[in-house]
Amino acid sequence: MTAEAQHDRLAALLGRAGLGDRPAFEELYHATRSKLFAVSLRIVRERQLAEEVLQDSFVSIWNHAGDYAQAKSAPTTWMAAIVRNRSLDVVRRSAHDAPDVDEKLASQLVDESASPAQDYETALDKHAIRECLEELDPEQRQSIALAFYHGLSHSELAAHMRKPLGTVKTHVRRGLLRLKDCLMRAGA
Repeated sequence: MTAEAQHDRLAALLGRAGLGDRPAFEELYHATRSKLFAVSLRIVRERQLAEEVLQDSFVSIWNHAGDYAQAKSAPTTWMAAIVRNRSLDVVRRSAHDAPDVDEKLASQLVDESASPAQDYETALDKHAIRECLEELDPEQRQSIALAFYHGLSHSELAAHMRKPLGTVKTHVRRGLLRLKDCLMRAGA
C-alpha cells in the first residue's frame, strides 16, 4: 500500500471513528498502535508507562476523532502528537517525584573513583551548565531540552512545539551557540 493510500485509509478510519464507528476505531488501533507505542516508549523510557500512555492516548483519540482535520495534518502526525504530548506530561509529572534530570544524568557520568578535586570540578561544571541554560530564551531552552533529554528530532520538535521547522532549527542552533559561548566564558 502506498503512503498516500495509507494516509487516506487512516483518515477515513478516523472520520468513521469520529462518528462512533467502533470497528473502524479498532482497525485504526491495530494499524497504528506499534508506531504510536514506539513514540511513547522513546519518551517515557519505561514499557509499563508507555503502555499506560498509549491507552490514555487512544481514549483521547476516540473522544476527539471528530475534531481531526485532514487538511491540517496527516492522521499519524495528529495521533503521534497526542501520544507525544501525553508522554511528555507523564515525564514532567514524574520529574516532580524523581530526582532532577540534570543530577541523575550527572551522577551517571561521574567516575566513582574520582578524586575530591575532580568532584569539585564536576560540581562547578554542572553549576555552570545550569546557569548557562537559564540564560537561554525559554524556547531555546525547551528545544534543546526536548532534543537532548527526549531525543526528539527537529521535525518532531516542530510538531510538538507547533512551530515551523526552520524556526525550531534556529532555536536549537542559536541556543547551542549561546550555551557554548556562556560555557566558554564560565571556563567550563
